[in-house]
Amino acid sequence: MDKFMIEGGHRLCGEINISGAKNAAVAILPASILSNGICRIENIPNITDVASITRILSDMGAKIRVLNKSSLEIDPRPVSTYVVSDELARHIRGSYYFLGSLLGRFRHAVVTMPGGCDFGVRPIDQHLKGFMALGAKYQLENGMVNVSADSLKGANIYLDVVSVGATVNIMLAAVKAEGLTVIENAAKEPHIVDLANFLNSMGADIRGAGTDVIKIYGVKELKGTTYTIIPDQIEAGTYMAAAAATGGNVLIKNVIPKHLESISAKLEEMGVMVEEYDDSVRVSRTGELNKCNIKTMPHPGFPTDMQPQMAVLLSIAHGTSIINESVWDNRFRYVEELKRMGANISVDGKLAVVEGVDHLNAAPVKAPDLRAGAALLIAALCAHGTTQIENIRQIERGYEDVEDKLLNIGANIRRVHIPDAENAKVI
Repeated sequence: MDKFMIEGGHRLCGEINISGAKNAAVAILPASILSNGICRIENIPNITDVASITRILSDMGAKIRVLNKSSLEIDPRPVSTYVVSDELARHIRGSYYFLGSLLGRFRHAVVTMPGGCDFGVRPIDQHLKGFMALGAKYQLENGMVNVSADSLKGANIYLDVVSVGATVNIMLAAVKAEGLTVIENAAKEPHIVDLANFLNSMGADIRGAGTDVIKIYGVKELKGTTYTIIPDQIEAGTYMAAAAATGGNVLIKNVIPKHLESISAKLEEMGVMVEEYDDSVRVSRTGELNKCNIKTMPHPGFPTDMQPQMAVLLSIAHGTSIINESVWDNRFRYVEELKRMGANISVDGKLAVVEGVDHLNAAPVKAPDLRAGAALLIAALCAHGTTQIENIRQIERGYEDVEDKLLNIGANIRRVHIPDAENAKVI
């Protein structure tokens, strides 16, 4: 097990390259099971969540060939099982996308209930509602979801709440169903569009991705393809926030600026300069940070995955800010860790009131989940003193080469190995 030691107070300056989108990759990799040929997927982020999905595919019989650090070839034709290993799947939320892809291919899927970050119940009722509308039935037994169908037929499906996971799973199950499937109140996130583009590149007929009505005309087969994953909107936003927190000047490359508009708008409201180019943004700050209010919303609203990182900025901004978390029930678990560093934040249900302080101070902290870990990184970068962050495996689930990327733009960060307690010598 490792931890980060970060000496704060260093301005971040330079250039940083953004990796492929985690949330797109963990949907596209399971989707490859639907193909009857080899899929070459490029710009894959080298993160532990992707490694977990790849291990599941390999365990099921898929042939995986690593072409380079960010490209894989997947041959899904040898896959003959519709059961996903509980041991491999239980720790990653994206494993539930195998429900849709296996149901679409085999008309049967058995997958454990979703894991991943623990910041609220992750109900899959909308997923199951969609599967049932397509003609499937399901059982929940011993923590496993067992979904099966004699045949899948297109249907009109209205999602009671906007759900990225349900939208993805219904798309995967419906793409080879008979007839037309219409998903209303669908999620509109960039990775939904990326998944649709990937499936269409294999011969699917999906229209309307990126709007709240997606139409899926079922096809009989999907072929192999070569596809490049979009840049990671949240990784980019995290480094944008880090540059702002340290009063830095960073050019963030390999991004789609339109995907960052809600983040850029809030940073500009806080007094940060954001300059947009074709495939990059420059973030810089020289003056004080101003207060602002944030409400998380489904895309194109402010992303919940950027809420903890922005809370760090608000904690050192001038004035009182309010955060309204409308997506997850329990996404303020990082607040206690920020308070250890001197932040003045009070939480009441889904609301957090942030009173800006002059500065944060170093303290030993522990990352409770992926985006909270990113927030603690930002806090450490701008704090006085040297901060110790434990449980950094959470951060590495979603950020490729985070240590090297930060070092290259001027951070003082080092990794320290912590011996396992059972292997430590008693002196």
